[in-house]
Amino acid sequence: MAASVSDNNPQKSNDEVENKDDSPIEQVRMTVPTTDDPSLPCLTIRTWIIGVFSCVLLSFVNQFFSYRTNQLSISSVCVQILALPIGRWMARVLPPAIIRIPLLNWSFSLNPGPFNMKEHVLLTIIASAGAGGDYAVGIVTIVKAFYHRGINVMAAILLTQTTQLLGFGWAGLFRKFLVDSPYMWWPANLIQVSLFRALNEEERRPKGGVTRLQFFLICMACSFCYYVVPNYFFPTITCISILCFIWKDSITIHQIGSGMSGLGVGAIAFDWATAAMICSPIAAPIFVLFNVLAGYVILVYIIMPLCYWNNLYDGRRFTLLSSHLFERSGKPYDLSRVLDTKTFTLNVEEYENYSRIYISTFFAMAYGIGFATLTATLSHVFLFDGQYMLKLWRQATSKANVNFLDVHGRIMKANYAAVPQWWFHLLLVVVTALSIYTCEGFGRALQLPYWGLFLAMAMAFVFTLPVGIITATTNTTPGLNIITEMVIGYIMPGKPLANVVFKTYGYMSMSQAITFLSDFKLGYYMKIPPRSMFIAQLVGSVIANASYFWTAWWLLTDVPHICDTNQLPDDTPWTCPSDSVFFSASVIWGVVGPARMFGPGSIYAGLNYFFLLGLLAPAVVYLFHRLFPEKKWIPLINFPVIFGSSGSMPPNKAINYNCWFIVGFVVNYWVFKHHKQWWGRYAYVMSAALDAGTSFMGVVAFFALGNYNIYSINWWGGVTEDYCPLAKCPTEPDAYIPKGCPELH
Repeated sequence: MAASVSDNNPQKSNDEVENKDDSPIEQVRMTVPTTDDPSLPCLTIRTWIIGVFSCVLLSFVNQFFSYRTNQLSISSVCVQILALPIGRWMARVLPPAIIRIPLLNWSFSLNPGPFNMKEHVLLTIIASAGAGGDYAVGIVTIVKAFYHRGINVMAAILLTQTTQLLGFGWAGLFRKFLVDSPYMWWPANLIQVSLFRALNEEERRPKGGVTRLQFFLICMACSFCYYVVPNYFFPTITCISILCFIWKDSITIHQIGSGMSGLGVGAIAFDWATAAMICSPIAAPIFVLFNVLAGYVILVYIIMPLCYWNNLYDGRRFTLLSSHLFERSGKPYDLSRVLDTKTFTLNVEEYENYSRIYISTFFAMAYGIGFATLTATLSHVFLFDGQYMLKLWRQATSKANVNFLDVHGRIMKANYAAVPQWWFHLLLVVVTALSIYTCEGFGRALQLPYWGLFLAMAMAFVFTLPVGIITATTNTTPGLNIITEMVIGYIMPGKPLANVVFKTYGYMSMSQAITFLSDFKLGYYMKIPPRSMFIAQLVGSVIANASYFWTAWWLLTDVPHICDTNQLPDDTPWTCPSDSVFFSASVIWGVVGPARMFGPGSIYAGLNYFFLLGLLAPAVVYLFHRLFPEKKWIPLINFPVIFGSSGSMPPNKAINYNCWFIVGFVVNYWVFKHHKQWWGRYAYVMSAALDAGTSFMGVVAFFALGNYNIYSINWWGGVTEDYCPLAKCPTEPDAYIPKGCPELH
């Protein structure tokens, strides 16, 4: 382990970089080229045509699938592959004519020469804006589909645009720390770099082997052909819960063994889409895999069983793993009884007469772990990275700041002009003004006043740097959603729309800043002019946001009872699993408020101790690190990653984590240790190929079969569940018994 991760530790002196001709990170040295040709054209007409079209198509498809039970997220890797032959075809057929625009005193060539890798990167950046989703669309969804209310279309459009674009301002403020630093290496970008090189660079086939492009095409073809099996012919292999086949009548065994609705002990899948649902396991450094595994085991296999089977918070009355809300008996919570539809606020008297809100044991623990993740992030970055970031700031702001750059930074500084800081500042001012109008205009329909917007922006500013450091070094991103929900929930209780709008401005602007910084680092590795990167990111984001919104608006308007599982047939695909979690959070934090859920005297008040736990845990590691500095593995214990390991559960399930660990350990530990040369040449290429093949087949299967309501073959292997129906049953004798569960005595 130490050999493979020692270079990932940012606790190194910048002086080391001055004596290196390459990056101090081993994975970067094995993947990123150290050459550049600044004469290559970038933002050509080919870049714009292919990039914009792909952005619209990708955002439409991803938003469309996001409302379905079996979600399929198509990444920008599809664009990377398809754009290459299209770009080369355009280079062959377009005339080399010069188009002049006299009013702007500007001209461009229809065909500036051969299609090159920098065009390829930039059009992929534009298109990738359509692969990340628009968090604010979730607000529109829950208002129309869950709360069954209207929303002004112009307010909705401005909301979806401004919440995404605010992140550019934070990205501009912190790019010197999170992009220029050679130790902020953004592991996920290396997959993109490997694929760009495999597709564009000419390579001689090694004797007895294959080129990276040949390897990519073989893996993609195999992935494409295979995915039809778990996606259509044999969906059962997407989650095989072995214990449920052995003990068919035991509720407890089903809860332990179910990979979909339980703890997933012994559950396995033979499906790349299942393993990569969280993120690509090959992109995660091995020390991150160990940290995630530790956190997952502690939460799912130690804390959860102890809490649930000791009936903490009356948890045995409810489904073990659920994001839904319940009344005390275990019945689904009837929100309409406590929500005043005229004022869109909580009816306190009716709430007191009806029932407190209860959540599943896992959902409660997930909130506690979320509290710990936030404070652990601040504590960890302050203790382990504080001195390093201070030194970096001094060097970055000095005239001799080139000294702390690695070879990639020195190339970028020598060949290209940086993005002027005032570009970011101007955009931040304009978007802030539009955000104020969004909140204060339209009769304050969004419930959030201007001072709430400023508070959300302040929280995003404070958290962007520490969260960025964690992401840039571990490929995991702690979210701000919980802390933003809690803060505004205490300030404005009973205002669900204000709560989710505040959360989106606070959480999403930070999240978008992280995305923009990651893209800047990709451009840094691929030697793309920073100003071209800025323009491509900005245009792609605006276009994608518009496409996300209008796709969602169309579905929410035309699909009857979309997201309403009580009125939809059992076989409907329109269950909106991610939006269900978003809605539950809006009820907990917005309608009821954190004071009633987590305040003194509330059911879940004890979860507040997780804030203290998260604050102290990194301090313990730091203390041992100072006492035993020779132990290089101690600073690799990363509590933000440990606590945040299960942050995506739900909607992700135990089966997703099981497969993610297996693939990650095999490739990033065993293969890296025993076949490092093969790993450096093919590992990231293989990850991109598996993603691409799965995505292509998913789209083909939908339009060929799913569009005609054909989802699987009618046989036992065509079932998409994991044959663990009792995992959704309560184990408390006097609890509400859902349909299909045995009576308890």
